Amino acid sequence: MSPANLHNAAPDIGFAESSLGQSLLRVLAEGSASNRALADYLLRNQVRVTALGIEELAEACEVSTATISRFARDLGFKNYAAMRSAVAETLQSMLQPVEKLRSSIARRPASPALESLGYAEAAITTTSRSLAGAEIDRIAAGLTKARTVYVMGFGLSTFLAGTLAMHLQPFCRHVVEVAAAGGTEVAASQLATITDKDTLVVISLPRYTLAAVSLTRFARDSGATVVSITDSPASPLAELGHQVLYAHSAHPVLPSSASAVLAVIEAIAVSLMTSNKANVAKAARHTEAIAAYLYGEHQIRTSSSQKKESAPRRRNVKKS
Repeated sequence: MSPANLHNAAPDIGFAESSLGQSLLRVLAEGSASNRALADYLLRNQVRVTALGIEELAEACEVSTATISRFARDLGFKNYAAMRSAVAETLQSMLQPVEKLRSSIARRPASPALESLGYAEAAITTTSRSLAGAEIDRIAAGLTKARTVYVMGFGLSTFLAGTLAMHLQPFCRHVVEVAAAGGTEVAASQLATITDKDTLVVISLPRYTLAAVSLTRFARDSGATVVSITDSPASPLAELGHQVLYAHSAHPVLPSSASAVLAVIEAIAVSLMTSNKANVAKAARHTEAIAAYLYGEHQIRTSSSQKKESAPRRRNVKKS
């Protein structure tokens, strides 16, 4: 990620792309259980860490203070205080745009509902700043070339997977929503024949499900291209994706917000619809095909048709 994009990224994504963040991601992938717990906490709670003492961090991660000291030294720092300072310095250049959004939320009326809407707005804005249009276009192009596009999401991500599958169907050869008709067992059966000619799009936000991780790993091991839509480089789906789209999901009350993911799904759909003349024509035919089933469309079309048919008759009456 370029310095400009690093500055525009959401703090958790930008932090993970920094030198310190990359070190923490390596620990998250290869370290001991206690070190993985510390790395995961730092990647997800950078702002909070800058205010925590070593005892408080030890309690939060359920490790000893000695483990934290060794962890800091293994990362190249003299002690925990030096590591905490490095976290703060890394965050400094990333927080300004997000803090402006949070300040605007704070100035709104003290209503939990309005605050939730404000966080949805902030999530979409930070996601938009960190993603590149060309990256979305490349993913969309790959989906049209796949023999079958499998779409997977569990729990709260199930409806997001369904929305993406619906958008993909007019433009891809074959689309399968793997968990639509059931749970993990059905999804596993759907993916049993996935090959290197196929693509799996997996959507997962906190709280991540074990099924999403294990089945995505199976698909990747089977040679399929994996596109992960998730919230952070610390997500277990990030390392499994050949291509990854990050959607900011932080929320003050809910485990995660799906607003930005839905916006990313719509962006993929728009990229597909406008990618070439054939897809533009498909979109037009699709609209015409469903128009008769939409409220207002049939009446409008019928009224317009009746007017066209009656116009010549009125002219003939005048002539006679």
